[in-house]
Amino acid sequence: MQVAEAYFYHDYKCNFWTLCKQMGITDAVIPLTALTDGKPWDYDNMVLLQRMYAEEGLRVTVIENMPPSNGIKLGLPGRDEEIGYFKTLIRNMGRLNIPVLCYNFMAEFNWFRTSVGLPARGGALVSGYEHERMRTVPLTEQGMVSEERLWENLKYFMEQVVPVAEEAGVKLALHPDDPPISPIRGISRILTSGAALQRAIDLVPSPCNGITLCQGTLATSGDDIPAVIRQFGEQKKIFFVHFRDVSGTPEKFQETFHDDGKTDMFAAMKTYYEVGFDGPVRADHVPTMAGESNGNPGYEILGRLFGNGYLLGLMEAAGYSRKQA
Repeated sequence: MQVAEAYFYHDYKCNFWTLCKQMGITDAVIPLTALTDGKPWDYDNMVLLQRMYAEEGLRVTVIENMPPSNGIKLGLPGRDEEIGYFKTLIRNMGRLNIPVLCYNFMAEFNWFRTSVGLPARGGALVSGYEHERMRTVPLTEQGMVSEERLWENLKYFMEQVVPVAEEAGVKLALHPDDPPISPIRGISRILTSGAALQRAIDLVPSPCNGITLCQGTLATSGDDIPAVIRQFGEQKKIFFVHFRDVSGTPEKFQETFHDDGKTDMFAAMKTYYEVGFDGPVRADHVPTMAGESNGNPGYEILGRLFGNGYLLGLMEAAGYSRKQA
């Protein structure tokens, strides 16, 4: 298992990068950031991105955002052009030996919360979602979007990009919908459980077609996390892990400290070890702790230090050696 961290361009050479290296983290999960005048997924730009991290001793293991994709998800005019962007990105990842692309199929809006300052243990701040507050929010300009339409568009997309990923040697790690509830503002959400993720990757079977196992999202949906890990791990379909936890239900939940949610996190880690998972993992969506501004909810520094320390301890207790971290 490779412990990785999510970096943003404004973090470049900041104190957090040094702190990560002091914790023994060598892998980076990065967004596509434009360093040149071209597209962020162009080869010349990606070479510069990779070199920027390499100069700091960090290996780019996962790209965790993606080119424009709303047309793909909704089946709008121009979706084939957007698919072309994905193909370029995947081919360039293959050329640069960047092994994992984490992507999602949430149309119109990505993951979001109705609150980002809920009190948690000791007065730390976390994000949360309350579906009742969304019932009176107007529909988007897309109106009502059915689940059937999204499933059709997902299959069309996968049929186009999975063969390219096979040729490039890149793993496509599909992230579940967060919050895992449907619809929101009239936009259906289809990837709301482990069963839905299984249906999705079965649309176009391939060794390169797998999932990002976001524990917090699937715990919110009510899935048994060790059971889901075993289901996908035995198929070798876990390509990336978001290690986090929550309390509550899809209708009303909030994030927690990694050791304070509904999931038996040690049982989860033992299961990763038992199924032989050796891919990248990161401690996701951390609390904002004392003295921090909460200007970047879920990604302030002190909570990441706590989350990574807890993650590393669980890994060693479960059987992973320090060299596997």
